[in-house]
Amino acid sequence: MRHLLISKIIGTLCVLLCINLGLVAQNAKPFVVPELKEWKGKAGAFVPGEQLRIVYDNQALRQVAEAFAADYQTMFGQAPQVVQGKGKNGDISLSLKKDKKLGKEGYTIDVADCVKVSAAEPVGAYWATRTLLQIAEQTENRQLPKGVIRDYPDYGMRGFMIDCGRKFIPMSYLRGLTKVLAYYKMNVLHVHLNDNGFKQFFGHDWDKTYAAFRLESETFPGLAARDGYYTKQEFMDFQDEAAAQFVEVIPEIDAPAHTLAFSHYKPELGSKEYGMDHLNLSNPETYTFMDALFKEYLEGENPVFRGPRVHIGTDEYSNKDQEVVEQFRAFTDHYIKLVESYGKKACVWGALTHAPGKTPVKAENVEMFTWNNNYAQPREMAKLGYKQVSIPDWSVYIVPLAPYYHDYLDIANLYNEWTPAHVGKEVFEERDPAILGGLFAVWNDLVGNGISVKDIHHRVYPSLQTIAVKTWNANPMLSFDDFDAKRMELSEAPGVNLLARIGDKPGMVYEAVEVKPGTTLPHAEIGYNYAVSFDLEAQSEAPGTELFRSADAVFYLSDPVSGRFGFARDGYLNTFGFCPYPGEKVNVRIEGDHLGTSLYINGKLYEKLDIQLRFYNSGKDSMKYIRTLVFPLQKAGSFKSRITNLKVYNHMLKQ
Repeated sequence: MRHLLISKIIGTLCVLLCINLGLVAQNAKPFVVPELKEWKGKAGAFVPGEQLRIVYDNQALRQVAEAFAADYQTMFGQAPQVVQGKGKNGDISLSLKKDKKLGKEGYTIDVADCVKVSAAEPVGAYWATRTLLQIAEQTENRQLPKGVIRDYPDYGMRGFMIDCGRKFIPMSYLRGLTKVLAYYKMNVLHVHLNDNGFKQFFGHDWDKTYAAFRLESETFPGLAARDGYYTKQEFMDFQDEAAAQFVEVIPEIDAPAHTLAFSHYKPELGSKEYGMDHLNLSNPETYTFMDALFKEYLEGENPVFRGPRVHIGTDEYSNKDQEVVEQFRAFTDHYIKLVESYGKKACVWGALTHAPGKTPVKAENVEMFTWNNNYAQPREMAKLGYKQVSIPDWSVYIVPLAPYYHDYLDIANLYNEWTPAHVGKEVFEERDPAILGGLFAVWNDLVGNGISVKDIHHRVYPSLQTIAVKTWNANPMLSFDDFDAKRMELSEAPGVNLLARIGDKPGMVYEAVEVKPGTTLPHAEIGYNYAVSFDLEAQSEAPGTELFRSADAVFYLSDPVSGRFGFARDGYLNTFGFCPYPGEKVNVRIEGDHLGTSLYINGKLYEKLDIQLRFYNSGKDSMKYIRTLVFPLQKAGSFKSRITNLKVYNHMLKQ
């Protein structure tokens, strides 16, 4: 008994000694994307109470506090009270406090019996709330480990460019994408508004080659693409919504190449010598047209282009003779100055190594997106005075299904090797003032390849998470394997599920004994690596009879053309060679992943719609065509057949 008492006394003394010496286990650094720069762990956790308050001490933080509370409610179902004043135990408080080391976007979070967030500017406080949400969503009770965070970015521009010219990207997706960017502290969305396909896939005929300009124009009625465009008002609203999340939308009108949409509208603008996708730089009408187009979106106190930057394109124009090179340089200089005359900063694609000449091109206060060192040598551009955004094609260009660049980015290599200081083979010192930051890009070069917006997002999301890390924290401590294992545990953003994930474990995620016509299901859709099965007692169905529909896709029991099983999304109709006999009873199973869609009848594979190789120009050219489907579940159609024993499975393979 005496020995037991002595052991207890010694144990107590050891605990007290450890506490006094600070040897109590400290909390490990929380997993956040991008990885936190500094963390000092303490013991214990802050557990939000039922009466959680978000307290702000400066009116400038009210919008941040309200956005944080709204996102907290969206994610966790709890509506924190937002008040102005001084925080107390149990609160999350936001305050503005100058700290030169943290810079404009940095912040501190001190988690103890209350959570204290401080930042020099509201943007830093907003990024801090993204960190808190990410940490909170990784535990059931939304607890935060006690400790002190100091976090700040290595680069000021961190983002993504999306080609909306060759493929129309719906505004609904752009809005969701902006929320995802903001959730991962990426602050730039570069929207490429015009472009065209390759003429070899359109009979080598410029008149038949696909081209599009995506923004409503009242100056030039009919210029906006008929298959999809943004009204000026919705594009303005979109930019304002993005800015409220501290994401800057950089609109791009690309010229004088990639301009087939303009020569389709007005043929005299096109160059017969260099191609109708080039503007004729010898024709004064080219300047008249382009001046008027930029003016429409830049003039006035309430311009359509809202943010501080406008991209004017200027890439890949011919350099066959010096005269046209000098014209290209003059064109570039003219539109830099035109944009600046409206109070905006001009952005250009790097092209001046490709187009050397005597005609001066303004460099001061101009930002160059350096994408290929043969077109613009980064060191040379730095000497000329250009501030550069690193967007090197061979590292960060996604071109879906193309035989060049990347279908999916090599995120392991990017995580381990790349930073914005790596511009192609040219490597600058980290945080060199010549490099403003880094972006990655999706180019939809291959018009007609069947790619869907869902397919694009499946490629974008892992890249976005990875580039978010490497532009904020260029030297993360976490291994790639650990990062890759944990990143998919996070939400895409508050209220955003563009991947259409259901649940977080493999297995059945929904079932129904019977699906009646017109039924609304609790899930809008299910993303890749799914299976949907049901028993069908078939009746004769009219062409166009839908089984299920969502906002993005339709699955047909009888497609509108052939009356067979099929599906449509993004303007593409794909059909299986199966049509049940009236009165036939079969079990149907559809499986889908990022490569294709398979139909099983009575447990046997009937047909797999995978990637096809399609040939053009008498077989000289080819293009991959993809037949994927994020399966729609939102609304059952008006069918006569009986659908029973519906089961939806989530395989949860790697996203």
